[in-house]
Amino acid sequence: MKRYDLIIVGAGPSGLSAAIEAAKKGLKVVVFDENEKPGGQLFKQIHKFFGSKEHKAKIRGFVIGEQLLKEASDAGVTVRLNSTVIGMYLDKEIVVREGEEIYHYKGDSIIIATGAAENMVTFPGWTLPGVIGAGAAQTMMNLHGVKPGNRILMLGSGNVGLVVSFQLVQCGCEVVALVDAAPRVGGYGVHAAKVARTGVPFYLSHTIVAAEGEECVTGVTIAQVDEKFQFIPGTEKHFDVDTICLAVGLSPMSQLLKMAGCEMEDNPKRGGQVPICDEYGQTSIPGVFVAGDVSGIEEASSAMIEGRIAGVAAAYYLGYIEKSELDEKFEENKKALEGLRQGMFAPKNRGKLVEKTEEGIDISMNLLQKGYIADDEIERFPGVTHKVGIHPVMECSQNIPCNPCQDACPKHCIKIGSNITALPAVDESVDCIGCGMCVASCSGQAIFLVNETYDEEFATVTLPYEFLPLPQKGEKGYGLGRNGEKVCEAEVVDMKTSKAFDKTNLLTIKVPKAYAMKARFYRAM
Repeated sequence: MKRYDLIIVGAGPSGLSAAIEAAKKGLKVVVFDENEKPGGQLFKQIHKFFGSKEHKAKIRGFVIGEQLLKEASDAGVTVRLNSTVIGMYLDKEIVVREGEEIYHYKGDSIIIATGAAENMVTFPGWTLPGVIGAGAAQTMMNLHGVKPGNRILMLGSGNVGLVVSFQLVQCGCEVVALVDAAPRVGGYGVHAAKVARTGVPFYLSHTIVAAEGEECVTGVTIAQVDEKFQFIPGTEKHFDVDTICLAVGLSPMSQLLKMAGCEMEDNPKRGGQVPICDEYGQTSIPGVFVAGDVSGIEEASSAMIEGRIAGVAAAYYLGYIEKSELDEKFEENKKALEGLRQGMFAPKNRGKLVEKTEEGIDISMNLLQKGYIADDEIERFPGVTHKVGIHPVMECSQNIPCNPCQDACPKHCIKIGSNITALPAVDESVDCIGCGMCVASCSGQAIFLVNETYDEEFATVTLPYEFLPLPQKGEKGYGLGRNGEKVCEAEVVDMKTSKAFDKTNLLTIKVPKAYAMKARFYRAM
């Protein structure tokens, strides 16, 4: 039986982060993962992450995955793929199926970083081919280059449902509706807004009545629900679709921990059955740690920090570092973790209706109920300004942990401050040079450059654009409003691409002056 200082189960963001920290302290580390490729969910993530520079903000998920793999390799971590851990016992022994063979390994310490599995909901027809999870859709699109369907209904308005809906549109699919039984959007408003302005309609307080079809999905019926989530008769709506995509939450994959005898609890705020653990991620079994979604559902950025904490804690448990070093590293990572757990979407606010921002500004109810900020609501936010000449308009209206725009501006005209969840504001005393770095850096695609004095009749709007084919200069089309409806005719006057923009192209359209603060997307004629 082969023995390691540390065995890690799961090569996702938390597992790799833990492996890197532990290996740097001198531990002999092996990581097992059942998949063909390491990185967990990261390699499906083509969008830019939120947070700060320390949290790898404005870097796309798959790039973060590549960085972690290189760090792990450089640190001497062994990663074994196509290796399914099927058992774990009290004495820190694991059983692994590799191909057709069964092997036993012994660890002096173990970190479980198995992540989470997609939840499903049942309704008539839910077993038909064409009903898939949002994670499956991402795998098809972003790993295998396969279009999941042509006409798709998305169930779920959390960040997963919003992000995948946008990626489906990027893939060339038509998302006919985004549906959620909850009365308000569950994910970040900036994610919802970028989906809405592509023309995807939101149906909140609705859910699926039934999927239709004989051998595969051919349609779906939804209906409005009351406060008790019961169907309201007469509110049924039918859509012709070939795919139904489910993004209805995640559940921690904690089976190995139960098998080993770790004390567990049913904690809905953390996603379900999770282990009871201390601040270092150590379970009731000494030397067995957890990190990432298996200990509570959060974003990948939080999972990486939890992984670093667990990796250092394992090193201390085995005597590779002193208590003083553990304390120092823990405080450093704890501070980073607390930064991500602030704002409207902090764990303490999960499920609550937050009606005002930290600055005391009324939240857009239209955003929560329809997915976009209404034109008569937008002016209340500090990032929305009017000025002679080109200037940024930041339609960021919720306190989320993110500040790349502040760092991106070479003239320092964007201010967030030391509190990472504060709403961005524009320093109007500083002249914008129109470089577009703020537009390209925004992980939520919520920043636009507006020139309301382009000429006597027209204004220009520069917006983030991540669709192919790219519009050409001189091309005529339509400016779409925040709700995805046509508001005016538009002409492409510029298209900028740059390595510094990291594949977020800057599209500049010319629109009548009256629509400078309304046109937020472009569609060709």
